[in-house]
Amino acid sequence: MTVGPRTSPGPKVVVVGSGFAGFFAARKLARADVELTVLSATDGMLYQPLLPDVAVGTVDPRSVVVPLASTLPGATLVRGHASGVDFDARVVHYTGADGVTGVVAYDRLLLAPGSVTRLLDIPGLAEHAIGLKTVTEALYLRDHVLRRLETANDLTDPAARRAALTFVVVGAGYAGVELTAQMARLTRNLLPLHPAIAVQDVRWLLVDVAKAVMPELGASLGDTALQLLKKRGVDVRLEVSVTAVTDSEVTFTDGTTLDCSTLIWCAGITANPLIDTLNLPMTKGRLNVDASLRLPGHPDVYAIGDAGAIPDLTKPADEHGTRPVCPPTAQHAMRQATAAARNILADLGHGTARRYRHHDLGLVVDLGGPDATATPLGLHLRGRLAKLITRGYHLYALPTGKRRIRVALDWALAGNHPDDVALGLPTGQAALITHAENANG
Repeated sequence: MTVGPRTSPGPKVVVVGSGFAGFFAARKLARADVELTVLSATDGMLYQPLLPDVAVGTVDPRSVVVPLASTLPGATLVRGHASGVDFDARVVHYTGADGVTGVVAYDRLLLAPGSVTRLLDIPGLAEHAIGLKTVTEALYLRDHVLRRLETANDLTDPAARRAALTFVVVGAGYAGVELTAQMARLTRNLLPLHPAIAVQDVRWLLVDVAKAVMPELGASLGDTALQLLKKRGVDVRLEVSVTAVTDSEVTFTDGTTLDCSTLIWCAGITANPLIDTLNLPMTKGRLNVDASLRLPGHPDVYAIGDAGAIPDLTKPADEHGTRPVCPPTAQHAMRQATAAARNILADLGHGTARRYRHHDLGLVVDLGGPDATATPLGLHLRGRLAKLITRGYHLYALPTGKRRIRVALDWALAGNHPDDVALGLPTGQAALITHAENANG
């Protein structure tokens, strides 16, 4: 199937991906006089930073998914996975949700296919690990933890109960820390509903090969997060990782083993598989692009977000004249999207192109309850003020007023006591990383 011209005589602009980078670029391009096509594996833009809130039940999953059809009026939406690009013919190859292959022609192409969870070659990891990049994974994790509590409450063998209630999270970055802090708080708050379970029966472990928790926050705030995790009973093991996973046991690099049936993998991301098919120069798994966000040698192709290794013009170059690349954060992706759309339109004769430059505004980390850490404009904040800033930032960054209202209401209604109802969503293979992300990414 070929997606060709509709009725607009304008130039064909194709955006691959509907994450932060793809969505915000498409929204700006949709207002311009171009024939816009968005090729995406899903029909919505997922606000991933709130997936821990979905997992603990303080935010409804529908509140964090922004529909493409109603927010990108005039754009042609094509559901499918991009599988390759023919730069000479100027077409993108894709496989649709029904398995049918097709091509989309372009005059200008923006590559923003996002990323997938980075799985290492660890025996049993792909078969047993739960991820946190899709709504399916977040909802499955929530149901799984609630079922573990219900099952353990009926067990009479203390060792079996403790094994059922042992949860290992790998990755002490933002996602891993937010998830562990919030889930540990959730399980402790639900213990009164399961009288056979003692506090010491529930074990949350957070492991990472790094020497510190969230080192990007700085030593002070990283230590604040570490102390909060320990206060909530989390066993934090640094400079340790996993060497093997089975359905009942996890083995660590320090030689220890643990009876455990739940491993949650938050140990990093890698670029979408499409990027490897392009056979172009890369840095740290992302396509080399110039400061105007173009691919060298392909002036009609742009790459941003997790797909592009974009030089950070706010940082000094090294002795070889090479600058560090921008980190793959939502904050950068949103601003790169605006810059890429502006430069694409300038390339087509509308406006002036500019190099991408953005000074990092800081980070926010929601630790559940009244707790958070944040670094707005270089300030180091913790506690309730950081919580207010964290939630305010998320409400600002959400793309539509309707989603902002829904999330704010979700937070207000959840309060300090999220619902403890399992939704009976897909179990087993359907929610594991390789299946959930292939279907949604």
